[in-house]
Amino acid sequence: MSAQDNNFGRVVVVFGGDSAERDVSLNSGAAVLSGLQRSGVDAIGYDLAEAGVAGLEALKPDMVFIAVHGRGGEDGCLQGALELAGIPYTGSGVMASALGMDKLRTKALWQSAGLPTPESILMTSETSHAELIERLGLPLIIKPVHEGSTIGITIVRHAEELEKAWQDAAGFDARVMAERFVAGGEFTLSVLGDRALPAIRVEVPSGFYDYEAKYLSNDTLYHIPCGLEPEEEAELAELCLSAFDAVGCCGWGRVDVMRDAEGRFWLLEVNTVPGMTDHSLVPQAAAHAGIDFDQLVVRILATALERR
Repeated sequence: MSAQDNNFGRVVVVFGGDSAERDVSLNSGAAVLSGLQRSGVDAIGYDLAEAGVAGLEALKPDMVFIAVHGRGGEDGCLQGALELAGIPYTGSGVMASALGMDKLRTKALWQSAGLPTPESILMTSETSHAELIERLGLPLIIKPVHEGSTIGITIVRHAEELEKAWQDAAGFDARVMAERFVAGGEFTLSVLGDRALPAIRVEVPSGFYDYEAKYLSNDTLYHIPCGLEPEEEAELAELCLSAFDAVGCCGWGRVDVMRDAEGRFWLLEVNTVPGMTDHSLVPQAAAHAGIDFDQLVVRILATALERR
């Protein structure tokens, strides 16, 4: 599919913003903009932090490619503004974006749909550490409910680490969650349209796929093929597509999963505006499926027209 096959008009790639994921978003946006321009799309870039939605509307876009990660761009706010303005945009709609940004509500939805996800609870300053450990065991995960890129996440291995982990997470978000730890392989599956791209198994020497491992380290290994048997990878793809659909996502995105020692898959979260940097997973999965970066960004853009 080429840009010439679609009447995209003037496309504005929106990136930046003021969330904790701003730096990653700037890199994603620059990469997307370059890919669209190389493909012949009439595209310009816009940092949402400059003049907000009003500044975006002043550019009079025919379409918007959303590359804003985190709150303000990935949580339904920007999507809602574009809906009101009647401007087509990439990715999921208002409801799915808002749900996907809220890890606890996403997991509650998956549980109600009978999909496997590790037990999680909302943690506050009043939460009993002893009761939390009795319920979820150790180690466990503490994370902000509304952040991505593993920002503010801690693996707690000892009870005395809980208070600091909660404070660190609370520094990023008013709502903090505790999650049962799943030991095993970490997988991610990207979705493009209604298609599951090849799964990736992530291997990190430190054992924790944190912000540094995602965006800064050159030691992180991405295994494609992922090492699963064909029937196992098919099971993973079916699970992730079901999870994506349950939240109401569309266009493109990514679902992160753990596989325990017994071979069971556990859904962690859905990303409705995944990273598009040189370390990012969606471009890697697409490349393995024979879709280069420039083709990928054009296909993502085309899904916005298909939804309209």
